Amino acid sequence: MRLHPPSPPYGHRVAAEILGIFAMTPDERVTRWTVSPPGGEALAAFLRAHLTGRSWRDVKRLVATGKVWVDGVPERVDGRRLRAGETVELRASAPRAARPGGGLRIVFEDTHVVVVDKPAGVSSVPFAPDDATERAPAPHAAPRSAMDLVREVWRRERRRPSPLLKVHRIDKPTSGLLVYARTEDARRALYKLFRAHGAERTYLLVAHGQVASRTLDAPLVKDRGDGLRGVARRAGEGKRAVTHVRALEALDGATLCEARLETGRTHQIRVHLAEAGHPLVGERVYVRDHQQAGRPLLESPRLLLHAATLGFPHPLSGRPLRFEAPPPPDFAAVVERLRGGGARAAASAPAPGGSSPERGRGRRRRR
Repeated sequence: MRLHPPSPPYGHRVAAEILGIFAMTPDERVTRWTVSPPGGEALAAFLRAHLTGRSWRDVKRLVATGKVWVDGVPERVDGRRLRAGETVELRASAPRAARPGGGLRIVFEDTHVVVVDKPAGVSSVPFAPDDATERAPAPHAAPRSAMDLVREVWRRERRRPSPLLKVHRIDKPTSGLLVYARTEDARRALYKLFRAHGAERTYLLVAHGQVASRTLDAPLVKDRGDGLRGVARRAGEGKRAVTHVRALEALDGATLCEARLETGRTHQIRVHLAEAGHPLVGERVYVRDHQQAGRPLLESPRLLLHAATLGFPHPLSGRPLRFEAPPPPDFAAVVERLRGGGARAAASAPAPGGSSPERGRGRRRRR
């Protein structure tokens, strides 16, 4: 893998603005406990012991509806074993957890394109047989793809059905911005643009360890020899892949970063960072090398990878479009937990600078 010095700042946002996304509002209706040694008790049993008069059904419902947080992160598994020193919180006024597959937001749409902010845990397309991380849904399962959810929004708004065509994908465990085409002409134009790496795509991520700003330039293969995607071991193998990484903030055992894709290979950011010794926090696939080296994995209820910006010229008019989506609460909560004693600017992060051109934040939907 070739490492290059960091290129000039490619993100148009000031670093302080990015870090400010993670500000959290205190909740006055919080009951808090600290797990005493030796730990090991199941979460549901812990809650029932501390909530007088509550039944097993009551405490399990509290967990299932997102009212229980462990070390600043919502915990949805009532059988999770607690460790000594962990903080358990009952947040009575926390919003009820959305049903699986919910939470999609349409950011922009017109007669040619639809841009959405996809929640983590939802596939970009109904089923992708070439991707082992995206399994086919059960025959009678609820809609599980972002395409299905867009159509659900249209149905609720009593709108006439419209074609929805795939342009690109982001991984199922990744949240953030994604564009679909509504006409074949738009699909062809956008597909050509993405294939030529002409779209602007930046991601926010949290990776294990102390990450330095750099460019990761290494070809990727579907199978590095152990069944996992990885960096090619021999010259001439794999497809070219380039990821520009910018360190934003040093966390407790991890680094908050921004990554810009120069190419768009499957799982590119996840593989590049893992092969560089910095798997993403919340990663479940590309952690074998990290674990075999005896390094601990930081806990997270989701993969900390979010497609934060998406920019491209309109496929018909050519007008520049650029959109931003702040990371969702489950991402921000883990960042807040990993801040430990407070935020520390990453030593390798470029100095804040420059103003930005017209932005897509808050852009109105067009019908």
